Amino acid sequence: MTGDVVVHSGRTPSLPRLGPRAAVALVLASVVGLVGFGWPFVVRAESRVAHEQDAPWLFAALTVLVLAVVLAALLDGAADAKTVALLGVLSAVGAALRPFGAGAAGIEPMFVVFVLGGRVLGPAGGFALGSTAMLASALLTAGIGPWLPFQMLTASWIGLGAGLLPRRPAGGRGEVLLLAGYAIVAGLGYGAVMNLWFWPVTVDPMTPIGYAAGEGPLANLRRYATFYLATSLGWDVPRALLNAGLVLLAGSRVLTAMRRAVRRAAFDTPVTVVRPTGRADDRDPT
Repeated sequence: MTGDVVVHSGRTPSLPRLGPRAAVALVLASVVGLVGFGWPFVVRAESRVAHEQDAPWLFAALTVLVLAVVLAALLDGAADAKTVALLGVLSAVGAALRPFGAGAAGIEPMFVVFVLGGRVLGPAGGFALGSTAMLASALLTAGIGPWLPFQMLTASWIGLGAGLLPRRPAGGRGEVLLLAGYAIVAGLGYGAVMNLWFWPVTVDPMTPIGYAAGEGPLANLRRYATFYLATSLGWDVPRALLNAGLVLLAGSRVLTAMRRAVRRAAFDTPVTVVRPTGRADDRDPT
């Protein structure tokens, strides 16, 4: 094909799909996470510190499951070496952003990495990104404790959700607006879910905001809503608004850069081969 002209036809960026192996690994990891969050609602725990006994086991299980998710994505063809390399870079970026917001009224810019990274890496990559970035940031800021595996899980669910967003729009202002809206939901949802790692165990059930095992689900839902409004909402709103603003400000450029980094030699781009006419070396020698 000497002298042939190869033409790549342009189109909107493709989004990673979720393969069957990765789907199974993600479901298993999420089930383990739900059990870790939810067992105190079923079995009343008498513990000085919430989850001080089961947190190390949950951390070990989550570490194995994150590796299983990445391996499954590689086997499914949804990830390659460049994807894994970008996952490592984004995990480091997320960890580096953590000290800029830790403890500052809910201002946590690292969450924008989960939203944009999950969109580019797909569901499996987004799930792995949440755990690895949160773990790296904990090591950087000495934030290791029984809360860590629950932070990793919740961050992973944010990355997973970003990867599961509708495939259209892909590229352009519409995608940025979609991700900004998701950043608001994720910022509020992170706090709402993370409270559950300690709320049923450590908050006094004799107060109107504590978990009362003898009352029904609706009564405890009202108790938790009161607890959330009184203690968490003021932290979660700044997180949600900051990350939505960052997505609107830089989302388009960051998405373009990350997609360029993980593009696999344009294998998914339609190719047209145009053979020049009138060339002697193009004729069949037979």
